[in-house]
Amino acid sequence: MDGSEIKQLAIVSGKGGTGKTTIAAAFAALAKDKVMVDCDVDAADLHLLLRPKILTQEKYFGGKRPHVDLEQCTQCGLCAEVCRFNAIDNGVVNSISCEGCGFCSHICPEEAITMREAFSGDWFVSETPYGPFIHARLGIGEENSGKLVTVVRKKAMEVAQERGLELILIDGPPGIGCPVTASLTGVNLVLAITEPTLSGIHDLERILKLSDHFKIPSMVCVNKFDINLGNTAKIASHCKKNGSRLIGEIPYEPRVVEALVQGKTVMDYPCNEVQGVVHRMWKEVEDSLKVKKCLNTKSFVTG
Repeated sequence: MDGSEIKQLAIVSGKGGTGKTTIAAAFAALAKDKVMVDCDVDAADLHLLLRPKILTQEKYFGGKRPHVDLEQCTQCGLCAEVCRFNAIDNGVVNSISCEGCGFCSHICPEEAITMREAFSGDWFVSETPYGPFIHARLGIGEENSGKLVTVVRKKAMEVAQERGLELILIDGPPGIGCPVTASLTGVNLVLAITEPTLSGIHDLERILKLSDHFKIPSMVCVNKFDINLGNTAKIASHCKKNGSRLIGEIPYEPRVVEALVQGKTVMDYPCNEVQGVVHRMWKEVEDSLKVKKCLNTKSFVTG
């Protein structure tokens, strides 16, 4: 399958904790002929619900760290003097404090400091009960997560082409920073998950501005809409004013938490009212992307 024929859906949120991963996992249970990608590499958790079996594991080198040749080093102290992070002293680099800026390597009069690629984390190709899954694990305190997002998305496209899959389902990171930009570039549709709080409204406006900047059609889902009906009405008004379709209002349901605690998607646990809303949302997304009808109704667990 040609890459241009493969549709890409990014599920994002302006802030964390809105239920983005919960919805992504529910869609993974509903749709067929897709590959899932967890682009929230800084705090990946979609694997907790998809129960992946790792097929391949690759190392990711996302940045550089200074290496000091102590035989060339004259202990002049210039590197320690100019390092604003206090990350180097007498030729010894504190890897936790070091930001990898490389200034010490440029300032060293003996050219004793060189910048070398640093191991930043791992990325994986896995198989799940719902299909192939590409995900990653960034090391503690590591950066350049936007580059790692690009790596896992590229691999997802390769897997989709190899297997003839028509959809890439992206669980994006929160916020509007570099990892989010890397998650949105080139997608066909954005689904923004929000909540009826002041911070939820504020950050929803930011993420919709970002999708509008990239000229990507956007849809909105309000999770736990009934905890503040006034704010839900404000979100609906904002969507209408700015051309974003509000396709779902999910009620607060304690059984959603029960499902997550047991490592299950809401489609694999008796959450009837939530399942109905998620089902209708998926149909809206499906119609918008113009993918073939691929609803997996066997995923429903009622009760």
